[in-house]
Amino acid sequence: MWYLALFSAFLAILSCTTGEPSIQKPLPSGAESLFDGKSLEGWEITDFGGQGRVSIRDGAVVLDYGDTLTGITWKGEFPRTNYEVTLDAMRVEGTDFFCGMTFPVRDSHCSLIVGGWGGPVVGLSSIDGMDASENETNTLMRFERNRWYAIRLRVTGDLVQAWIDEELLVDMDTKGWDVDIRPEVSLSRPFGIAAWVTTAALRNIVLRRLPD
Repeated sequence: MWYLALFSAFLAILSCTTGEPSIQKPLPSGAESLFDGKSLEGWEITDFGGQGRVSIRDGAVVLDYGDTLTGITWKGEFPRTNYEVTLDAMRVEGTDFFCGMTFPVRDSHCSLIVGGWGGPVVGLSSIDGMDASENETNTLMRFERNRWYAIRLRVTGDLVQAWIDEELLVDMDTKGWDVDIRPEVSLSRPFGIAAWVTTAALRNIVLRRLPD
């Protein structure tokens, strides 16, 4: 029955976000926290249409799954290059990406997909019109539910790099390539994080500006 499935999902969300308090990591030099662990100050809930509920639970942003994307978009200024973003992300329910991070790359934007296309795909969307499942940044990784993953994105000049739990999975020189985003995440610009038909939790979102 549909209501039993919904109740099970609700219990899973409670178990992962109330049983483990958020760990506030010390900020590195030159870094600023984009999430205070208590509110969505500085963010707006992205009006994708069909999105699920967005809430704060035990120091984490919880993106409940909806019919399509559920996410948040940063309302403040954001650098276009020479920066690094770190965060912790968790897949709570669902089988698709639990961190679709849209970010600037010089005069364009791109998205880092974590756990897409049925669960294992990591990569950039889009490169020369090809999604993360099709282009050379495509990597497969097994993701467990209710487990935090440390994600780090770095943009320096034309270079885009991404680590998950300190493993370098994306290392792309975008010079000479057409870098863009899928139209579905256009509302995530300049910087936003979304999940696709999946309940996700986010915490410790930190921006660090890098020297030229």
